[in-house]
Amino acid sequence: MAALITNDFEIPNNIAQGIFKKAQAGSALALLSGARPQKFGTSTNWVLTAAPKAEIVGEGAKKSPTPTAYAPKTVTPVKLQVTMRFSQEVQWADEDVQIGVLQDLSENAGIALGRALDLIGIHKMNPLSGETSELLKEGIGDTTKAATLTDDKYDVAVEAAAGLIINAGYTPTGIALDPALSFGIATMRDTTGRRMYPELGYGIGVTNLEGMKAAVSDTISAKGEAKKATNLLGIVGQFDAFRWGVQRSVGAHLIEFGDPDGLGDLQRQNQIALRAEVVYGVGIMDLDAFAKIVKASA
Repeated sequence: MAALITNDFEIPNNIAQGIFKKAQAGSALALLSGARPQKFGTSTNWVLTAAPKAEIVGEGAKKSPTPTAYAPKTVTPVKLQVTMRFSQEVQWADEDVQIGVLQDLSENAGIALGRALDLIGIHKMNPLSGETSELLKEGIGDTTKAATLTDDKYDVAVEAAAGLIINAGYTPTGIALDPALSFGIATMRDTTGRRMYPELGYGIGVTNLEGMKAAVSDTISAKGEAKKATNLLGIVGQFDAFRWGVQRSVGAHLIEFGDPDGLGDLQRQNQIALRAEVVYGVGIMDLDAFAKIVKASA
């Protein structure tokens, strides 16, 4: 049978599409905001900061100018890569084995790239190191609007966060919840012992909360990646103010020689490496469209 994994191979379309689906499903920001078409490279978006107002014009009367204001916002390209090593014998295996390898790449790369969108969009974090990247200038976590959770009053904190963005002139269209916040709300009970939010489960399959689109992911707190605790539990926002898209689709290529990831020479270890890469375009139109829910300081 013909070898699938060669020097110039491309991931089969059905597998490549799976990477994108997993990437979007693994990201709270992707679920709440939706991707937008992007052109490659840094670009400038002009954002309306003062809404125009219509004017009543009398018969034969002069028309007045419509006051508007725009501000430039930058969409920054962020390149991400996932490099995975396999035994060199994979190249000699039949197509079924090679397809299994590509599916494994799809599964794991999709999860990694999906989580990465949240980590860079919220925390400005390099997912591999768990530290803030100097390449990223702005994240949703930079918003100065914050509601503090006190005495396990989860619903009060959510309401306070929603009020902050409403007062800023925005509409709370969505909420991104850390599992700790989602579980806390789900287990709240009234004086009779009944659950106050029975529509919420105990897992991550939450889609709506108080009329807001909802998504649950531990990328909100970045508990598994962050070197330093973020204390972030949730984000309430008008999520169309977060712009993202794929500027360059996931491509994969075979590496047979050298040391592509610092783990030693491939030939010496009888290995090959498969690398998948994507370029996201990420931009935040206005941080005032978002409010954080944070833990009380220790």
